[in-house]
Amino acid sequence: MEEPFFGITTTVDCTNAYKSAKDLGVSFFVYYLHKTLLAVNAIEAFRYRILEGDIYLFDEINASATIMREDETFGFSFMEFKKNIKDFDVIVQTEISRIQTTTGLFTREYPENLIHFSALPWINFTSFSHARSFTFEDSCPKISFGKMMVSDTGIRTMNISVHVHHGLVDGLHVGQFVDCLQQLMNE
Repeated sequence: MEEPFFGITTTVDCTNAYKSAKDLGVSFFVYYLHKTLLAVNAIEAFRYRILEGDIYLFDEINASATIMREDETFGFSFMEFKKNIKDFDVIVQTEISRIQTTTGLFTREYPENLIHFSALPWINFTSFSHARSFTFEDSCPKISFGKMMVSDTGIRTMNISVHVHHGLVDGLHVGQFVDCLQQLMNE
């Protein structure tokens, strides 16, 4: 396919997750990025990548998240996944600080075992698409979160967009990822 990616947008309940982040003393961004990586790593299809025409299964997936700078530009980060959220928080805070002292989009070399991650906390989107260069070989999942919304009853939700390479990931796998993520956010 000329465009091998497909995407879905759905809503995640983050009521318990928001409280848990506050109780743990970590930012909500760190919390839901950590839970996203736990879910990504739990679903085998999300760990597949196509490299030079061959399919690889990685043992672990990390994140390249877009980080905004004070001048409202952003750079791509590299955040190594750690199962312990406090260890992961240190990595995220260090990487955010590093991005603040860089310029441009690409701020370092990036390994293949990652997801592309972004947050648009200003927009409650109901659909989402990504800029892509079709000349660049890409099979990396792209996951984006929108603005957290709070209902009159106190329920907190966020929309999430998941774009994946259909040669590696089917709708079943995306459903498994969303279910796993919701379970983790409910803890």
